[in-house]
Amino acid sequence: MIEWYAKGLRFRCTQCGNCCTGPAGTVWFSRAEGAEMARIMGVDSRTFYERYARRVDGRWSLTEHETPHGLDCVFLDRESRPGKAICSIYEARPVQCRTWPFWPENLSSRRTWERVKRVTPCPGMDTGSLVPLQQIRIQRDENVGPSKRKSRNPPAP
Repeated sequence: MIEWYAKGLRFRCTQCGNCCTGPAGTVWFSRAEGAEMARIMGVDSRTFYERYARRVDGRWSLTEHETPHGLDCVFLDRESRPGKAICSIYEARPVQCRTWPFWPENLSSRRTWERVKRVTPCPGMDTGSLVPLQQIRIQRDENVGPSKRKSRNPPAP
C-alpha cells in the first residue's frame, strides 16, 4: 500500500506546547521510560511514580495539571523560556512524545492530518524540513496504535 504521504511530510516543532496540553488525555510510558525519566528527575522510581504518574486502565500515564491553557503535561515548562513551552525531560520523553505528529491515527488520511493540525492546533505541521517517508514510517511504527493510546485529538469519524 502506498501511503498518502509517500512524498514525505513537513514538520518543525515550534515549542508551542499545544501537543502537550488540552483536554484530559494520556501519555503512556513503558517501565524503561519511567526509569529513565526518574533518573533525569534525580529521584528513585517509586518517587517518580508517586509524583508524576497515574494508573489508567492498568497502564501508566504521566499526570497533568490544570493551567489557563488546559491540562498541561506535568513536565511542560512554560516559565524557563518566555513565549515557549518546553519539555523539562526532553532527552527522556516517552515514545508517544518523541513521535508526534507521526502517530498512526494522525496519518490515517490527509483529511485527518489536516484536522489534527487545525484542532491541536499544531503550527509545526506542514512547515519546516521535509521528513522523508522512511523516517515517518520509523516513527509511526515505533509508536503504539490508537487502540492502546488515548489521543488528545482523536481522528474524525
